Amino acid sequence: MSTDAFTASSDELDGWARDRDLSGAFLVTRGGETVFEHSCGYADRASGTPVTPGTRFALASFNKMFTAVVVADLVTTGSLTFDTRVVDVLPAERRPSTLLPEVTLHHLLCHTSGIADYFEEDEDYPGYFEDYGALWDDVPSYSIERPLDFLPLFGDLPPYRPPGEQYQYSNAGFILLGLVVEEVTGRPFNDVVQDRVFARAGMDASGSFRMDEPVADVASGYLPRTSPDAPWRTNIYRVPVVGGPDGGAHSTIRDLNRFLHAYADGSLLGDQQEVVLSRHVDAGNGYFCGYAVVHYPDGRYGHAGGDPGVEVVANRWPDDDVNIVALCNMEGLAGDVRDRLIEVARDSGVLSV
Repeated sequence: MSTDAFTASSDELDGWARDRDLSGAFLVTRGGETVFEHSCGYADRASGTPVTPGTRFALASFNKMFTAVVVADLVTTGSLTFDTRVVDVLPAERRPSTLLPEVTLHHLLCHTSGIADYFEEDEDYPGYFEDYGALWDDVPSYSIERPLDFLPLFGDLPPYRPPGEQYQYSNAGFILLGLVVEEVTGRPFNDVVQDRVFARAGMDASGSFRMDEPVADVASGYLPRTSPDAPWRTNIYRVPVVGGPDGGAHSTIRDLNRFLHAYADGSLLGDQQEVVLSRHVDAGNGYFCGYAVVHYPDGRYGHAGGDPGVEVVANRWPDDDVNIVALCNMEGLAGDVRDRLIEVARDSGVLSV
């Protein structure tokens, strides 16, 4: 194995920063050792603050993996089972009025609940929005501070189908999981994640930071410009003011690497690791879904996330003990960076597949 091939990658990504407005931080590790680490672009364009390895990025839907870890921990402690019905936990005022009684935590965790979503990407369904940011044209983003605040957005929509029949990615399903966590623990969801995920995994730089709260080393998210001469716009009006069970916490590349290792070695999942990582449902095109974890055709697993001004991907190759993390405070390039780093990792022997 040689890591010399990565030497040129820093210059290549710096070129993407100049020519394609790339802004983010990127990490490759093998066996817990750093193989490649690089950052480029700006955490704050107004002040010219550069991105560093310690910059904290919003994570969008990567949060779903944290939610699954919390649920698994509550199963371990006996507070829940994966077959627990949602209606047996949540009172009527804290669940959709249309929720079918057969829906279980299992269905929510692997996106087979059949419930309507508050942000549906398929135009054939009633919760359809082409642009996630357009949700907040009529609902003030600053009013979405806790899982319960999402309920009016989908709580009265009819279900798509009975649970267990079909995979269909669902943000609303993870909002319900967050409500279940709060009901069982009696604590705010983000506080539970802080204790049961971030603290246990040694993710000391991670948290769920409000967008209207001044926190050091947090990258601003930038929307795509309409032209090279157009001004940059941040995403403060296009995402909820604080993250929750379906997305929006903050972390660094090094903390997400710690998370992937703690997730893989059993530190976080314990006796529930096998069931969480199982391929519960065929998601199509060679992909399978576990409990908030995606299995790729080439043997890796992980999750990605995208919001206005945010793009994230973190993958793990268990056979090689390799993690690749790409965090961006802009859209459209995190996957390209990840794919380029995969090519270099294969050429250098860091990855065997």
